[in-house]
Amino acid sequence: MNNQSDVSRFFVNALSLVQNGRSILTEVTLNVQPGEIVCLLGPSGSGKSSLLRCLNRLTEPPPNTVFHNGQDIHALDVLALRRQVGMVFQKPALFPGTVTENILYGPTLQEKTVSDAEIEQLLTLADLPADYAKRSVSQLSGGEAQRVSLARALANQPDTLLMDEPTSALDPAAQRHIEQAILRLRDTLGLTVLWVTHNVAEAKVVADRIYLLLNGRIADEGAPDHVFRPGSEHLTATFAAGELENS
Repeated sequence: MNNQSDVSRFFVNALSLVQNGRSILTEVTLNVQPGEIVCLLGPSGSGKSSLLRCLNRLTEPPPNTVFHNGQDIHALDVLALRRQVGMVFQKPALFPGTVTENILYGPTLQEKTVSDAEIEQLLTLADLPADYAKRSVSQLSGGEAQRVSLARALANQPDTLLMDEPTSALDPAAQRHIEQAILRLRDTLGLTVLWVTHNVAEAKVVADRIYLLLNGRIADEGAPDHVFRPGSEHLTATFAAGELENS
């Protein structure tokens, strides 16, 4: 096993993915350190969401290409992996019922009890008032529903969150709530986050590091202050200027 996998929350080693005869990812290698927010940028169709789905086996990667806390994810029980690696999707998929009933979904499957105080704490972590606990999800705005999705993911006590464009359908105020909540989770809990986004301004706010995917390959990597510095010749800066597309 590559030594890098032992010190990374996630280590992806030369991952290639082919679906229906089409190459989706080619020799992708990246690492994500504990407590780090890494943004995946790139044009539509560049493989960002496909890469994210490989990390919790919603899409099966080849063996010996994806390691979580030093272990090949194929050696892990898939449900246990998904408890450790939560996921927040572009559109919140909440169940009918109350906010509390949605948050309790994961712990209930594990036969765990969650107190009212813990529900309140999860809502606070997701930047929602405690009195939302008894609210019907049918009464929530899009931004509130996305934050409930975040609280539901956090209820499993993951060490990593995968975020697949969670703010793309939200207004600017709701987007800021999500950004602030994730930054606070990193700072207070040491949560590790991989965040797919098209929003360069958002990446500048939340990312510790950025990977740029282009045509299924890693085309650039670096800290935001470096890749976006004035006069930068990084491909990420070219993407930010709207001058980069998949070929």
